Amino acid sequence: MDNLMDVLKERLKEKGFKLTPQRRAILNIVFENQGKHLNTEEIYGLVKDECPEIGLATVYRTLQLLEDMELVSRLNLDDGCSRYEFNSHEDDHQHHHLICEVCGDVIEVEIDLLEQLESEIEKLYKFKIKDHKVKFNGVCSDCRK
Repeated sequence: MDNLMDVLKERLKEKGFKLTPQRRAILNIVFENQGKHLNTEEIYGLVKDECPEIGLATVYRTLQLLEDMELVSRLNLDDGCSRYEFNSHEDDHQHHHLICEVCGDVIEVEIDLLEQLESEIEKLYKFKIKDHKVKFNGVCSDCRK
């Protein structure tokens, strides 16, 4: 985590910003809650425990800044709000998501089966694909019981 904060501090410095306690706390919350796909209000609620003086607008602005710096990724899971997750940069593509239409649970799919399809699309259309996002809507095993 210290290495992550060093990277954040350096990137912020390059853009003329400082690593404030609020920015550190927001990134910590997103990092510590990987896989939970928290929305802005949920992040705000968790950060408020550590930084009681923080405002919701600060959380919105900071998440936008962290997204611009590619430290977090914003997800649209078609539930009316943006959700955020830590961007690990482990590969060139985001992972995919299974979204339960009953309970709203979000399950991450780590495998990428679209590489061959991407390659064919790039050749056929002379189009360089940078990323893709796939969401599968359905009913999770718990809700089918």
